[in-house]
Amino acid sequence: MALLVQKYGGTSMGSVERIEHVASKVAAARARGDQVVVVVSAMSGETDRLIKLAKAIDPRPVSRELDQMIATGEQVTIAMLAIALEKMGVRARSYTGAQVAIRTDQAYNKARIKHIETERLLADCNAGIVPVVAGFQGIDDDGNITTLGRGGSDTTGVALAAALKADECQIYTDVDGVYTTDPRVEPKARRLNRITFEEMLELASLGSKVLQIRSVEFAGKYKVPLRVLSTFVDGPGTLITLDEFKTESGVEEPLIAGIAFSRDEAQLTVAGVPDRPGIAAAILGPIGDANIEVDMIVQNVGADGTTDFTFTVSRGELDRATEVSKKVADALGAKGIRTATDICKVSLVGVGMRSHAGIAARMFKTLAAESINIRMISTSEIKISVVIEDKYLELAVRALHKAFDLEVAA
Repeated sequence: MALLVQKYGGTSMGSVERIEHVASKVAAARARGDQVVVVVSAMSGETDRLIKLAKAIDPRPVSRELDQMIATGEQVTIAMLAIALEKMGVRARSYTGAQVAIRTDQAYNKARIKHIETERLLADCNAGIVPVVAGFQGIDDDGNITTLGRGGSDTTGVALAAALKADECQIYTDVDGVYTTDPRVEPKARRLNRITFEEMLELASLGSKVLQIRSVEFAGKYKVPLRVLSTFVDGPGTLITLDEFKTESGVEEPLIAGIAFSRDEAQLTVAGVPDRPGIAAAILGPIGDANIEVDMIVQNVGADGTTDFTFTVSRGELDRATEVSKKVADALGAKGIRTATDICKVSLVGVGMRSHAGIAARMFKTLAAESINIRMISTSEIKISVVIEDKYLELAVRALHKAFDLEVAA
């Protein structure tokens, strides 16, 4: 008998019929003798609808009240799934994040889990009851409802699996695993049987929408076996593992595990800054203090003793980043600020980069052959990212997918 944590996303919970389908999958696992703890998201589109309602009153609603409001989406689906399970003869009980309790810090809209109390959940499992837990939410030390940020139900699922010492955390979604890239962009993308946590973490951070990055961090840190599966199609899914691995024939997996991309990119340049020690800190310090995440950074040295300092942020943060940077630019005597939103980021990810040279050269040559200009480059041990014009995104992904033979099964 295994203890499984199954997480179902918003698409899986998108209608009464789909919720009943999820209930049948949970019931099947129980019939096999497994203990199951279920984590669910709100119905597809519900969180966006609630946010829109709040912003109709105030474009910048108070964070605490916004969390109080958007946490209600999951309260609906946990009750509906519990009702569906009971109808099928499976004992079930629904819980909000506060009822569990999932303890978080007070960073409203993007809280972090500090501790999960498991006694009630384990007691239910031992009594043959399926706990159905609201994803995406928790409670702080003062009793306030908090939410974990978009995609936070994945993090809830993995965190519960870690706390419960589950045999596996299964993330059910509308795709049947992790692909070499988004099949909507490259139809020849293939499903990966396995991928390392390290590669999945890079893919998630670079734009892959299959899993939320914090859920992958959690799984890797606490060694939670993690599998991505389809709610609608039976299959083995993709296992996310700690170790690098080889194929059955003993041959190493391809150099590149996958290609990630992000359209949510904006570029900001502080031009003509005096070139002296401490400039980077002077520019990025206030950006960090404003809780704005910076991604790629490039600093160019000019012949006149000044430098252009360029960095990227998400498009949603560009206005705030520009506001902060203007104050910094005035204080430093910079020549001005330039912004751009016609960009995207494309990234190659693979542990094979550690032991093979020439990956970057092949990437750059492939893009050059398609007349795609590179604006910025960033590398780590297992990834290479480039910023290009967003109109070339799909062309770049397809060209790189072909160049690195990702459509060919190992």
